[in-house]
Parts: sequence; structure tokens; C-alpha cells
Amino acid sequence: MALTLDFIEKLPKTDLHCHLDGSVRLTTVLDLAEKGKVRLPTDDPKALYSMIYAGEVCSSLEDYLKAFDITLAVMQTEESLYRVAYELAEDCARENVRYIEVRYSPMLHTHRNLKLTQIVEAVIQGLRAGERDFGVLSGVILCGIRSISADSSLRMAELCVAYKNRGVVGFDLAGAEYNYPAKDHKKAFQLILDNNVNCTAHAGEAYGPESIAQAIHYCGAHRIGHGTRLRENGDLLNYVNDHRIPLEICLSSNIQTRAAADLASHPLPFFFNYGLRVTINTDNRLVTDTTVSKELFLCHTEYGFTLDDLKELIISGWKSAFLPYREKADVLKKVTRELEAFVEPKAEPNARSVRSAEPPKLPLAAAAERS
Repeated sequence: MALTLDFIEKLPKTDLHCHLDGSVRLTTVLDLAEKGKVRLPTDDPKALYSMIYAGEVCSSLEDYLKAFDITLAVMQTEESLYRVAYELAEDCARENVRYIEVRYSPMLHTHRNLKLTQIVEAVIQGLRAGERDFGVLSGVILCGIRSISADSSLRMAELCVAYKNRGVVGFDLAGAEYNYPAKDHKKAFQLILDNNVNCTAHAGEAYGPESIAQAIHYCGAHRIGHGTRLRENGDLLNYVNDHRIPLEICLSSNIQTRAAADLASHPLPFFFNYGLRVTINTDNRLVTDTTVSKELFLCHTEYGFTLDDLKELIISGWKSAFLPYREKADVLKKVTRELEAFVEPKAEPNARSVRSAEPPKLPLAAAAERS
């Protein structure tokens, strides 16, 4: 029996790979532009959306990133950063995303001379207000940008260390991947690791498995953002699997950036069936026009993932979160009990299964252990 999007929205989920500047509401972009006297390419909502939404027009990751010039233009004040973070928490609550890790690079929000500390604190305060009003737990991941400089990444890493246990839960390396190797930013990651801070890295999205290897072996990444091209290196794939290094999968975004040609050729089903720890995320809610629920719905409709499969993906998200172990263990027990209460709708007589050959079901507790 096919699951509905409404049903999936009720499941208690995470979003571990979500860019703040790619997840602004379109109405907020227009409103902030008007209030801040920011000149946009157009003030027509439909026309502006066509410039931001990646859709079918992108030819590469670099092309995809052009939309951020528009959103970043209106995110240069403490008030705008607070508002965008708060509204993101509200959007998460609408689809029962209980925990979100929000990533962004403070150095991209200094065009109006805000201090880096002001930028970090505005986002943290917005998310805390969102937690208070909507019950959405959150953590901030600060990003270095591959194409800017290794020194700027080091500055972002220093901010991470300063705000450790004060709202920041990790460090990331983002931006254009091709021709900008992760190993050039090794000093930033070394500072992060020396101070026992979590880290992830975009890798294997616009470049091959060598990029993933660098993120793990040169930078010590605890998770991999995207990792789409991991399938091209079997030894590395097994290493990632054996060490339970989570992959932050963003299906729709991967198609738009051409990390995968289409949904049919995306490696997610193989990764999942092989036993890798894969998590499902949005990447950019506005630019990609998605939610976590929509991404899980794609897993169901495009690949035939059953409710039990979706539960396993959700559990992997909770297990991969940059949360303290005891807090994570407590919330995982609670979420597992909640998920047990969700059962697939009864099929109509003679209804065909979504999968032609269903594998034996694992109990949810066993699925949690597997992931």
C-alpha cells in the first residue's frame, strides 16, 4: 500500500545537511529586500523564484550555487539572520523534523560590516527561539569555503572552537569542489580535531572518490556531505561502511547539481542495501524546493522503500547527529518507540506491493542496531 506524503510528515525526523542561506522562504527574501532596501534582480515573486529554484536549469554544482547570491544579499543584518533561523525552525516543525543541524559560513554575511560573533549569535538566538516556540532541537555547523582560502577556513574553525557547547556543534567544508581539494584546508580541520569538535565535509558531489578519501584521511571528517561518487571506489566504500561513516544524502539536490544524472541512477538504493549508514536531508529547502518528508517520499515512490526502510533511514539520521552520546541514546529510545507505533496502511484486496520482491522485515530495534 503506497504511503502518502501526509503520513511521512508525521514521522519524527532529522535534517543533518541543511544550508541556512539556501532555506529562506521566498516571501522572506522579498520582505527583507524591501525593508533593507536591497536591490533584487526582480521583485516579481514568480520571476524571482525561477532565478532561485534550481529545477532543470542547472548544469553543475557551480551553476546551482548562483542562486545564493540572491539569498545572501538579504542576510546581512542580525535581524535578518535571526528571522531566517527562526522561520527555518518553524518550517521544520510543520513536517515533524525534531532536530536540525543548520550550516552556513559567517564570512559570507559580513557585507554590512557585521562582526563574525554577531552573525553566529544572531543565528543561534533565532534557533533557540525556534526551539522554545516549536520544540525543534538544533545545532549550528559553521562552514569553510573551498574556493575562498585556507586561511578563511581556519578563521571559521576558530569560531567553531570558541562557540563549542554554545550552540555550534560542528565544522564543514562547503562550496565548489572541483579544483579545490579538501587537503588544502587541513589546518582548519586539525584545529577542529585538536579541540574535539565534530566535523563533516562536502565530498564526492562534484568530484570523484578521491575527494571523499581526502575528507576522511586528510581532514578526519566524521560524516560525508553527499558522497554520491563513493560507488566508484569499492575499497573506500567498504572503509566507509566498516567505520560507519554516515553519508548525508540529498537526493533532489544531487540531481539538480548533476552529481547524479537522474533518480534512477542515484546510488542511494545500492548504498542502503549494502548496509552503509545513509541519512536523508534537504540540502537547500528553497533552492531545491524540498523538505525531508518530500525526500523520504521520493525514496518510497521512486525506489520502493517500505515504511520499515524509511524508519531505518530516520534512525540512521538520529544516530548520526552531532549530539552528545547520552542525549542521543535517550532521544533514540524515545524516537524508536514512537516509530514502532506507525504501521503501514492496510492494502486493498489484490493491491500490488510497491516492491516486486520484498525482503524479510527486520524488527525496528534490529534495524536500529544495523544502522
